[in-house]
Amino acid sequence: MTDSITIALSKGRILDETLPLLAEAGIELVDDIKKSRKLVFPTTDPNVRVLIIRATDVPTYVQYGGADLGVTGKDVLMEHGGEGLYEPLDLKISQCRLMTAGPKGSQPPSGRIKVATKFVNIARRYYAAQGRQADIIKLYGAMELAPILGLADEIVDIVDTGNTLRANGLEARELIEHISSRLVVNRASMKMKHGRINPIIERMAAAVASRHAEA
Repeated sequence: MTDSITIALSKGRILDETLPLLAEAGIELVDDIKKSRKLVFPTTDPNVRVLIIRATDVPTYVQYGGADLGVTGKDVLMEHGGEGLYEPLDLKISQCRLMTAGPKGSQPPSGRIKVATKFVNIARRYYAAQGRQADIIKLYGAMELAPILGLADEIVDIVDTGNTLRANGLEARELIEHISSRLVVNRASMKMKHGRINPIIERMAAAVASRHAEA
């Protein structure tokens, strides 16, 4: 059907915290997602289906029309660039911080700096804005090893409790951005399916507002 809606989500913390908000918008998964290997799930609304994909792929699926809506972290959107997307709602879930970090008690070098991160675009923009020359080294995980092994002077990574940094002799340094999960919408879908999408946004916004009013 031309007015059917596809929502892109990703497994993990964001999914667990998004499903209750979708339920308050009248959209619940029919299947138990934790017991299934499927990637496409029907919902209690026959015109809405949910995709389960990698978090970093959510903006791409939404941008190119594979999904009408999606939920992903602000860090992913900043790295992706957000082209072709509306970002109508901060869901205020999966909150954390995007920060620089380095060996505890040490100072970063005053000249050129080596930085390890999976957020290559964000790191480049951040250090350029600081007027600092930085060699960016892309890693996909275990960022904390890079300073320990002398691969980098600093890392740029997501910090939640900071326990992993401390366990590896590192400390958080500069805050780049406060991160939370955002609802994003394909621009063409917003125009063509406004009557279907806008009520979902409004009900999810009401659910977010209600939670924070209670808090």
